[in-house]
Parts: sequence; C-alpha cells; structure tokens
Amino acid sequence: MNAAHYAHAPSMALPLIVLLVATLFYIAGALRHGAGSTLTTTRWRIGSWCLGASLLAIGLLPGFLPFPDGDVRQHMLQHLLLGMAAPLGLVMAAPLTVLLRNVPPAQGRAITGFLQSRGLQLLANPVVALVLNIGGMAVLYFTPLYEMMMTSPALHYFVHFHFVAAGCLYVWVIAGPDPAPHRPSVPTRLVVLGIAIVLHSVMSQMLYAGMFVTLQAPTWQLQQAAELMYYGGDITELLLAFAMVSTWRPARKRLARNL
Repeated sequence: MNAAHYAHAPSMALPLIVLLVATLFYIAGALRHGAGSTLTTTRWRIGSWCLGASLLAIGLLPGFLPFPDGDVRQHMLQHLLLGMAAPLGLVMAAPLTVLLRNVPPAQGRAITGFLQSRGLQLLANPVVALVLNIGGMAVLYFTPLYEMMMTSPALHYFVHFHFVAAGCLYVWVIAGPDPAPHRPSVPTRLVVLGIAIVLHSVMSQMLYAGMFVTLQAPTWQLQQAAELMYYGGDITELLLAFAMVSTWRPARKRLARNL
C-alpha cells in the first residue's frame, strides 16, 4: 500500500456538508421540542450528537489521523471511527425522537409506518445487525475488497457508507433510546454483544497472525492495526453495553413491542 492510492480517493466534501447540515437541523430540532423530558437530557443528547458528528468528520478526513497516508493503521482507525465510535454518539442522541417531534403528523405517521415495515423489522434483528457490522469489516480485511476500494472512488464511498449505516443500525437495535421494532430483551442483547466482542477478538488475532489476510502491507503495520481493532472494538462494545443497561426502561420495552 502506498500514497499513490490516494490519487483515486474520493472527495469527502459532500459527506461533510451533509453531516454539517444534519447537525444544524438536529440541534435546532432538539432545542425546539427537546430530545427528552428534561433540559439536562436535551443538552446531554445534543452533546452526544456533536461528539458523534465530530468523530465521523475525523473519520472522513484521514489526514487528521496520527498515521501517514497509505498506512493500514490509518484505515483501521478510520473504520473504527466510522463504524463504531461515531454511530454510538449519533444514535444515543435519539435522532428519530427529535425528528418525530418536529415533523407534521402526516409525515410522522409515514415514518412510523416505515419503522413497522417488514424489511426494517428484518434489519432490526440484533443478529442481522451484527452480521452487517462485523461482517463488513471481515470482508474488507480478508478479501480483495480493500485493494479494490483503494482504486475505486465509488467503491470507497460505498464502503464508508456501509460502515456508518451498519454501525448506526447495530447501535440502534442494541441500545438506541429511539424505539425499534421487536427489540429483544436486555439479556438477549447482552449475548449478542458478547458474541461481537469474541468475533472482534478472533478477527484481530487473525489479522495479527496474517491468517487469510490479503492486504499488501508490512507485517508490523498489520500487527499494530490488529491491536487497534482489538482494543478499539472492546472499548466501544463495553461502552455500548453500558449505554444499553443505563438507558433501558420497561416502558421503552413496551413501546418497542407496539411498533
């Protein structure tokens, strides 16, 4: 891997503009009708959104990361930010709740209908969300996808979009404060979290050992990237477990069943 790949890297101007606009709309909506029942909750969730948006912006601008261009460690940190850290901050800000409190009733019913759709109910299964989240990282690092991505701007965009979307879906169904269709019990979600931690550990150990790895990079870079995956994955999964346990309420569980 070398810096020449970056001649093919897509511009991140458009995603950053979209992120800025979304952040301004979120803050305006949260301040207008509140993201929660108290001012403290509203402020906390605005802070959560801004933190998640900041981490997402940093992930979209690899030049701000502490590794040189073309370094596999840079990509690993970038993908951890896009797929795990940033989604945690964004989803815990309850964006659906803010949206539903700011749109007209007709649009609110349309959004609720989408939440009840069969396709979303399938995606909102924690196991499916886990496969999309962890599986995306596995495909990237253990197939030729990584090398293909570095020479195709369109594929680069798609991979980044997948990481963000799959990460947000996973956080939402595991611990999101917004209602989700047929959300399983807390013990069930804790089991899924435990499986995620094990899978992260296995993948990082495979990467460290160079097993089935297709990346063209020095061994020491792969090993340090594996360490980032190992510790970064564990930290974010533990934060997600804390968020799930600390925000779970029986009333929210009943609301999820009614969707």
